[in-house]
Amino acid sequence: MNKKVQWIVRLLFIFYMLYIGGVIASGKALYSFLLLNTFLAYIPIEIGMHINEKQPRWLFVILFILWLLFYPNAPYVLTDLFHLAKINPYNAVTGLMVFKLRIWWHYGNLVFSALMSSLFGVWSLSCVSKVIAKRFEKNSPFFEISIVGILILASSIGVYIGRFLRLHTVYLFMDPHGVINDLIQMWNIRMLVFVILIAVFQALIWLVMNIYRSTFNKFEE
Repeated sequence: MNKKVQWIVRLLFIFYMLYIGGVIASGKALYSFLLLNTFLAYIPIEIGMHINEKQPRWLFVILFILWLLFYPNAPYVLTDLFHLAKINPYNAVTGLMVFKLRIWWHYGNLVFSALMSSLFGVWSLSCVSKVIAKRFEKNSPFFEISIVGILILASSIGVYIGRFLRLHTVYLFMDPHGVINDLIQMWNIRMLVFVILIAVFQALIWLVMNIYRSTFNKFEE
């Protein structure tokens, strides 16, 4: 993975989190959870930068497990957009949208975090899947797509767990027995529909990224 790209991604997250931290400290933030959620979304992206096909197997396994445990935090931030419901941008009398910079400021904070976390999260997923394909010496596009599909499905289940069971990755180490019981009892039709929806969101982002990459490569030829 290109080191320059890695540092661009790091600095983007660092500057955004410093900005959100400053906003929270000033007491003007509407969504104080953004700092924690963005930080949690960044963890798997950073871990993914250290996964490569040349490292020892034991190190690869440890990093991959950590990445897999934390990765759902990236697409999870998409669900934070529902907090936009707290913003009422319409005039009570006319029913028309009003122009208030503060409203658009809150909107921008939420949307920027969701887009940045989900886009770079799927970018990390794509990079990790390519490393897996190389380590298994599989050059077939079908193999890589299958890995991406499995990881997307697993992470979408993780998003459901985080959003509705309110379980975070750290709970798996603090109370594994309680977490396992909750995981066994969570399965139902509505849960599966939600998982499919989040999986479709991630798959679309991955597809767009690959179309862009393919188109860009053709222009370079």
